[in-house]
Amino acid sequence: MKGRIDHLAKVTTPLPTREGLRGWVFIFFILLSTFLRAQINTDRVMLMGRNALYYEDYVLSIQRFNMVINAKPYLSEPFFFRGLAKFYLEDFKGAEQDCSASLDRNPYVSNSYQLRGLCRVNLKDYEGAIRDYRKVIGMEPRNKPSWHNMVLCYYELQDYTQADSALDMMMRYWSRDAEVLTMKAQVSIAQGDTVRALKWVDSALEVDPYDGQAWTMRSMISLSRSEYAQAEGELDKAILQRPRFVANYINRALARFHQDNLRGAMADYDQALEIDAKNYIGHFNRGLLRAQVGDDNRAIEDFDYVLSVEPDNMIALYNRALLLQQTGDLHGAIRDISAVIDEYPEFWVGYQQRAAIRRLLGDSYGAERDEFKVLKARMDKRAGIRDTTAHKTRKQSDRKIEDYASLVEADENEPEHEYASAYRGRVQDRRVESQPQPLYVLSLHHIQSPTSRYIPYYSRLEQLNALRQEQPVIYLTNNEPQLSDAEMQKHFTALSQLNERIAALTKPDALLFLARAMEEYHVRDFEAALTDLDHAAMTDTLNAFIPFMSAQLRCRMMEAQSTEVDAANLTTRLGYARALDDLKRALQLAPDNPYAWYDLGNIHVQMHNYGEARQAYSRALNLDPRFPDAYYNRGLACILDGQLQLGLSDLSQAGEYGLFQAYNLIKRYSKDKR
Repeated sequence: MKGRIDHLAKVTTPLPTREGLRGWVFIFFILLSTFLRAQINTDRVMLMGRNALYYEDYVLSIQRFNMVINAKPYLSEPFFFRGLAKFYLEDFKGAEQDCSASLDRNPYVSNSYQLRGLCRVNLKDYEGAIRDYRKVIGMEPRNKPSWHNMVLCYYELQDYTQADSALDMMMRYWSRDAEVLTMKAQVSIAQGDTVRALKWVDSALEVDPYDGQAWTMRSMISLSRSEYAQAEGELDKAILQRPRFVANYINRALARFHQDNLRGAMADYDQALEIDAKNYIGHFNRGLLRAQVGDDNRAIEDFDYVLSVEPDNMIALYNRALLLQQTGDLHGAIRDISAVIDEYPEFWVGYQQRAAIRRLLGDSYGAERDEFKVLKARMDKRAGIRDTTAHKTRKQSDRKIEDYASLVEADENEPEHEYASAYRGRVQDRRVESQPQPLYVLSLHHIQSPTSRYIPYYSRLEQLNALRQEQPVIYLTNNEPQLSDAEMQKHFTALSQLNERIAALTKPDALLFLARAMEEYHVRDFEAALTDLDHAAMTDTLNAFIPFMSAQLRCRMMEAQSTEVDAANLTTRLGYARALDDLKRALQLAPDNPYAWYDLGNIHVQMHNYGEARQAYSRALNLDPRFPDAYYNRGLACILDGQLQLGLSDLSQAGEYGLFQAYNLIKRYSKDKR
């Protein structure tokens, strides 16, 4: 036995010394701390994202959640919070997709269903929202917000039976809740039962006499019964509780108008427009009331706004014509009335008005023609003259020209359903034009976006910069700064030095010609730069950056020639055709350049070739799937080509990668879709 032990002792690895043991412990703790640090960093980035979300820095928070998702794509939480940030940015489709991704990873989180339900409500997918709310209620039977939103979804679907049934279930849990009772009244009104609705509203006010929604509902019942004095008193109480709810001011103005309180009505319209400057009814009705009290110039401003929203609104146009006549702009009045008569050739009051204005202008012949038309119509019993007795009010969708002096009422006077709150610092409210992101160009200057962490990288450009040695670094960018006088002077100095070096050459040097073209580009000498690029191309036929930069210069020349490029202009088409040829040559030499494909797409957009533009952007994204500008421009090309859903999806992706302008377009085009 001893021999066997001795043998084992010989072959067994000797125990480490104290110093060796310390080394192993040190390595172990280094590895452990590295592992823990990675774990802590992920948690910390997640916390940073949630902090940014709390302070409403939504774009920044999305970037933080992206980092967590890239590191640990199996977690559900970062998808949920990224979806929440997108929801606040009104990118409801992107938020819905993130909620679905979160639920794929953990289907037992009720918050994800609730948020996805809200997204679907905003996307008008009420049936999908109902499914989500039913999931939440299955987990949490007393989740009141989900019950509440589910009822509103049934209401939007006009399934009043299901809405009423769901409210009955809610009353089992919250029998003395004023909000539930008010919703019962709302459903009763939709079903045409105002007696039952009044009973539920009164019950709600017994429970909570300060419920602004209940007072709004009661005022609507009074308005429908033409009980204007009572409606005004009820709206006073509603406004006291809900001072920022525009519809209450619009309705109280209507109640005051019917009681001949024009000043009070105007004050309400002023208040409504202070809260919502784009309220159509507020502008139209205030314009009529201003005209009645002789405030003609400001009345014209109101009708100008209405016509900016609805250029074909003949009623607003005729009212503006009357006001222009009052303020002495007779030619403007004739213009507007003539447009109305073209649309309504039997509007005899219009002919009479135009005849009177023509006489003021000394156009007796024109006035007599208009008066003869009216006289002939009066004498011709078969034609007759329409009843021009106007009503005091009309529905917004009623466009009878005879009611030009009638105030406007909403087609359906019911409470608004608000599923989301407005927050400060909303980047989607920054107006951007429906233009593609700029070309990517070769430049010696660039600006890094404060929101996008995307850094353009192309390995061949790194190789080119390595060959240039003492020359400045060339960047790929679509965000060039405005150069200062000092920076411009540096370019002129460099250009002078390159002139001397090129003059001393014994044989052509393509890199020196390219370098001089870069300097000429920055001092805006595009023609000279193109000439140098031609010399470079003759010397080096395989350098893909030479035709790439030629395309860049041709596009810059097109931009410099006109502030608004006309795609139908022959010169413009020829210029862009040559730029396309240059890019195609560059792509033959280097088909792996995503920025060349991107620029190709941009030129096709300028030429209104949206299908070809989409294909080019897709090629760019195949090479670089995290290219935000390509997503943005492909999204815009899709929308311009009539592919709205595809476009919104691409814009959502662009916003996710930090191109915050996308959220403004998402908001605008989503509203167009609705």
